[in-house]
Amino acid sequence: MRLSVFKTLWGDQRPWEDIVPDIRAAAFDGIEARIPETVAEAQNKVAVLRRENLPFIAIAMTGGGVIPRQAASVADHLNDLETALQRAAVMEPRFVNVLGGNDRWSTVQQADFINQAQTLSGRFGLLCSFETHRSRILSSPWITLDVIRQCPDAVFTTDISHWVVTCERLPDDPLDDFSAFIERVHHIQARIGYDQGPQVPHPAAPEYRNALLFHQQFWEKVWASQRTRGYEVTTLTPECGPDGYLHTLPFTNAPVADLWELNQWIGHNERRHFASWQQRAVISTSEGI
Repeated sequence: MRLSVFKTLWGDQRPWEDIVPDIRAAAFDGIEARIPETVAEAQNKVAVLRRENLPFIAIAMTGGGVIPRQAASVADHLNDLETALQRAAVMEPRFVNVLGGNDRWSTVQQADFINQAQTLSGRFGLLCSFETHRSRILSSPWITLDVIRQCPDAVFTTDISHWVVTCERLPDDPLDDFSAFIERVHHIQARIGYDQGPQVPHPAAPEYRNALLFHQQFWEKVWASQRTRGYEVTTLTPECGPDGYLHTLPFTNAPVADLWELNQWIGHNERRHFASWQQRAVISTSEGI
């Protein structure tokens, strides 16, 4: 199994062709970004992807912005997803990461959205992976464990930084068993959360080492599960972003770190981490023979 690292375009508003040199210089493999708003724009973007031979992970956001419209129903979110998938199909993405639904929904409503979304994605020949995210479905690990039992065919994107904030702790107690979820994870969004926020000021800072180790240990469990499931490629997107995630100095609002540098650090560090994990797995297997 090999690791494929994608560049998030969250916080990067440049034309895609201007972003490609950064992707190459950082040895990233592709782009993860929101689905363009029009078919014409999608066609322009896919021309860049094909010319540069870059794989693409599409993001479908339903029911409004990151914080959904509170009155939007399951049907409203599904309608948004259908139109997004129509545009996404033009771009032939690796898969579609779905930021959908509302955290106020019951587990039955959340499962209904996922199962109907699965049917929609099948019509377009696309794979949907449903993301764990505050304000959306799967915002809590405990709710997620109930929901996934009702969605036997769905796969998921893990961004556990959100769960850390939801729990207001690193959910690493012996009773915190997420194996049923880990066995269904398709994609990793890699950002380091801590008990009071979804993004540490810098993942290399020693004061956040425990948070970093928790996330890395979780990702190792995902990799082990994917290897068992026969994955040849595992995908990971370093996803530090702006919008209140990036820490700033009081009074000046000056950022304490550079977003691209943060995401490069995670990307490069996780390549080393993945290689180390694979080596340890080989040694463990050899010793077990």
